[in-house]
Formats: sequence, structure tokens, C-alpha cells
Amino acid sequence: MSRIRPVALGLALAGTALLLGTPSATGATPVADPATGAAPVTVEEARLDRAAPREILRRSGFDAVAREFARSLADTGSYREAERVVDREGARLWRRAVDRAQGRGPAGGDLSRDDDRPLYWARLGMTRELRSWQVGFPLADGARARLLDRLERASRGQDSIRYPAKGKKGKAVKRILVTGFDPFTLDRDTRISNPSGATALALDGTVIRTADGSLARIETAVFPVRWQDFADGTVERTLRAHLPEVDLFTTISQGRVGRFDIERYNGAWRGGSPDNENLSRTETVPVADPASQPQWTKTTLPYRAIVAARTGRFPVYDNTAVTEVPAGASVPVDRADGPTAGSAARAGSGGNYLSNEIAYRATLLRDRLGLSSLPGGHVHTPVLQFGAANSDPSTGTVTDPEFVRNRLDIINQVRAVLRVAISS
Repeated sequence: MSRIRPVALGLALAGTALLLGTPSATGATPVADPATGAAPVTVEEARLDRAAPREILRRSGFDAVAREFARSLADTGSYREAERVVDREGARLWRRAVDRAQGRGPAGGDLSRDDDRPLYWARLGMTRELRSWQVGFPLADGARARLLDRLERASRGQDSIRYPAKGKKGKAVKRILVTGFDPFTLDRDTRISNPSGATALALDGTVIRTADGSLARIETAVFPVRWQDFADGTVERTLRAHLPEVDLFTTISQGRVGRFDIERYNGAWRGGSPDNENLSRTETVPVADPASQPQWTKTTLPYRAIVAARTGRFPVYDNTAVTEVPAGASVPVDRADGPTAGSAARAGSGGNYLSNEIAYRATLLRDRLGLSSLPGGHVHTPVLQFGAANSDPSTGTVTDPEFVRNRLDIINQVRAVLRVAISS
């Protein structure tokens, strides 16, 4: 999801406080109806009416999620009841998607279980229902927005990150935190899947064995591809309580074709590419306490060990390229070996889209919490590609054997990368 410099296309995965700043946008925020409080559908929600999302929902068994949610909302008689419905149904959607990805319960259809797209489209169906809900009781200003926020957090696994208590006997189970992203560039191809989101579903709550025989528990969450959510502090709000208790974290997103990248440097710059609501931002990444904000942060993942290991069929690179405005200059330049002293960021190693930004925010939070030795950073996966005969979005189907194989291989290689990282 990051617009990763001229070499490719990419997106990123996973502070001290909520972020500040709401710059001008190229799109519009839905305005609530003054009589009912309901807002029109968003750009993302409007895509639900296209053929591919409808087929994805039908072939996964997630097509009834929004209708059932709407019925539950209609039965509520107070805001507190609505809160309970939103919390319950949001968490149920996340758990259902995780269970499906990990082979528990019915598949619900013939769509591959590793598919992340049913979660994305079902969530949008729920937010659309909540946005248009005709409330039968007084609703205070901002109450619907708070319910939408609760639904987003619950259905993304952001508020269900839980690690087992550290036992007193034997070796302690290590803790890994992983984040993924929604699909993006959906106006180019509505069929798109994001392997980082699929990885989050496949790994949530799972345990891997490290090189020394000890165990490591993985917890995951998924983030939206929306500039405003990041400016509102969704990354810091989700990660702040957990970074001090984990042994390793990595934000993950889709990056370049045919390769993994361990992104060495993260830049404090938004490059302006449109997000999933077709909104754009070009500015310094807005964070709390901007006076102490660095232009660059750096990975603390064991990149040398990861690059040297045999983790799967895709090559893995230590990517040190950035774009900077050198100190005393005014024109951006590309550098292959990282930023120079005093330079201003224009693209991190992972670009200047939300993949770079989540990595920047997570590593800045790490440093501001005094956790500079905690291994953490960003991993870009290969672009998830359809089979050659199915590459045209105007004529292609929503899945094919090569598409599924590529996604499964990426998931398995991320698991292997994490095993190397936590063992190093």
C-alpha cells in the first residue's frame, strides 16, 4: 500500500499520544442527515455494490453478516444496547474471519480459506448499515461516530490482543505482535486481496517454535488504508499498551513484485497517493509533540539474519533506499544507502504511503516509550498476483489457483521470517 518510490507499488502494515492535524483532502466526508443523524455511504462502502465484492461475500458465506447486524441494531432500545451489539458483532466478525482462515468451522463456500477479502467487505457492509441506521431513541451528537469507531476496532482485532500470562515454571512463551492492512487500489481492480491482511488472519493466536525450542505466541490486528484514521491515532492507540510487553513486533504490507523487503528506514513524510476513500495527504506525518519529531526512524529487526535465512521461494532484501531533501538543499534526491545527517524525509525505504507511515509511527512509539532495543520494523511482502490468464480485472474471476498459491506461499514465508526474527 505504500507508493514505494519508482521501483514499485506497495502498502504497509503496523506514539505516545493521539496524532494531530487534519490537512485538506481531495475528497469529501459524508455529512449526517440533520433529522436522523444518518450519513450517506462512504466511497469504500459504495464499492460493495460492484460484482466482485458481492461474489466474494457469497462464496465465503459472509453475505448475510450485514443483514444480521442490521436486524440486531433494529432491536436495540438504547445507546448502551447498541454499544453491546456493536462490540459483540464486531468481535464475532473478526473471530469468524480468523477461524475460517485457520480451518475452524464451516468454510461457508468454495472461496479459499486463506482469503482476507470476506472480512474487508463484510465489515464495510456492517459500517454501511450502522451509518444508515434509523435510530428509535435519542442519540447524542457524535454517538454514531463512536459506535462506528468501536465497530472498526472490534472487527479488526485491535482491541482483542491478548497474551497468556507469563508463567513461573519453565521457559516463558515469547510474544510477537504483527499488523496487516486492508486491500487497496480497489478502483483499479475490485478483486484485490492484501497478503498482509491474510497473514494477520492466518497467524492470529498461533504459536511458533523458535530455533532454541522455545515457543512464541503471535497476536495480530488489521488497519485501514485511510489517511485520516492514522492522523486520528489509530496506530498508537492500538500498539501503545502492547509494545512494552512483546519481544518483537512487525508491521507488514504488500510491496514490490516478486520479493520481500525488510525496510531499513522510515520517513516522516506523506506522499499524497489517494487512500481507500480517494483522499490525499501531502505533508509531514502528523504526530503528537511534533517539536521532538525525527525525520527518520530505523528498523531494529534482525535484518541480516532474516536476509541470510532460507525462508521461502521469494528473495528477501535489506532495503536501505530513501528519498530525502539534503540539509541546506531544496530538491529531493534518491539515496541507495539511507538518509544523510539533517536531511528531510520524502520517502522511507518503504515509500511514502501508509505502509511507510505505520512503520514510522510504530518505531517512533517504540523509541518514545524507551524501548529502543525492542526488535521491530516493517516487512513488505511481494505483490499478490493473479494467474497470467486472469490478470485483466475487466474479464477476470475473483480467484484462481495461482492467486491462492501465491497468497499461501507469502503467508508461510512471513511465518518463517518471524521464526528467524524471534530466534535471532
